[in-house]
This record gives sequence, C-alpha cells and structure tokens, in this order.
Amino acid sequence: MVRTTSTMLPLGTALPFFDLPVVQGTSFRHPITQKKFDRISSKLFKTKPLLIMILCAHCPFVKHVESQLTKLDQDYLDEVDFLAIASNSLITHPQDGPENLLAQSIGHGWRFPYLLDSDQHFAKSLHASCTPEFFLFSPNQQGRQSLNYRGQLDGSRPGNEVPLTGIDLRMAIKAVLKKEKVFLNQKPSIGCNIKWHPGNEPSWFG
Repeated sequence: MVRTTSTMLPLGTALPFFDLPVVQGTSFRHPITQKKFDRISSKLFKTKPLLIMILCAHCPFVKHVESQLTKLDQDYLDEVDFLAIASNSLITHPQDGPENLLAQSIGHGWRFPYLLDSDQHFAKSLHASCTPEFFLFSPNQQGRQSLNYRGQLDGSRPGNEVPLTGIDLRMAIKAVLKKEKVFLNQKPSIGCNIKWHPGNEPSWFG
C-alpha cells in the first residue's frame, strides 16, 4: 500500500467522456425511461449534479468510509447522480474484480452503479491517484458538466479517531444544489494509490 494524495484536478474542468461497463448486479436504470443499461456513458448525465467516486473493494481507506457512502446515497440519490468507478488493475489486484465489487455494493446497500474502468483511461482523464477519491460535477450555464469539488470526503482516516461525517463532500453537495459557489479551500483525499497496470503508470505516479 502506498499512501497517496489527490492531484487536485483544476476546478471548472469539463467532465471527460466515458463509456464504461456496469458491474453485473449494480445495473443502472434511466430515471425517466427506466431502461436498463449494461454500459453507462457520460452523455446520460446532463441535468443533475454528478458525483464520481473512485473506489475499490480491498483498500482499507475505502472500507473506512463505506458506511458514510451509504448515508450519502440515502440522503442525496434523488438529487445527485452517483457513480462508483473501479480502476485498479486486475492483473496485479484480482481482489478488486467484479465479484468483490458486487459483494461490497450489496453488503452496504448501495443503489448506485459500479463501473469498470478496465483500461484505466477514465482514471487518467481525471488525474485520479488514490482510493477513495471524489469528484463532484454539475451543469454550468452552458449545460456542460463542470468540476465543482474534488478531494476528500472529510478528515477521517483509519486510526486517526476523527469522526466520519462526510462534512467536506456534504458541504459541496449542498452548495451545488443551492446553486451557490463551492468553498475553495478543498483538501485532497488520502488513500491507497490506484493500482496501475504494469507499464501504464501515469506521469504523476510515484
């Protein structure tokens, strides 16, 4: 495990395009048509804020926040679109495969889909670096999803005895929903480094 911090993608960055497969069992239904999708594209998310969570099944930093992700899901799923993204290499870390991701999702009652970023292209497009890591987008005046928040859930880490409240991310979500400016003193997430495929490490890794 390499303790890693967010690279802090610049605020205002447009949502990168993605078209990723859904972990079977966490399938997504379109909120209007109720059509079931086996793949999800960024083109589906145009009207509501979009929270992207870079997660995995085995990381102790992710396990530490799982219960708060369940509460966020319960509190905001009707107002915010949630997506979990798994980008860890299954070559080096097969424990983060679809079966364990599904078990994680079911075990915590998550209602949001889990997507597989198998080629790690989407993680790279976000300059993601660790698990967990959070990116909150919302439609700007031109109707394009724009980055309003990135970084930590809150200051709680395994063993530091800081209460797990989700306060940083919750404040950002509340501001976006009220169409207010999100605070600028955003702190990076800290967690396990994303497990890149051998030879696929981005320039900011290591």
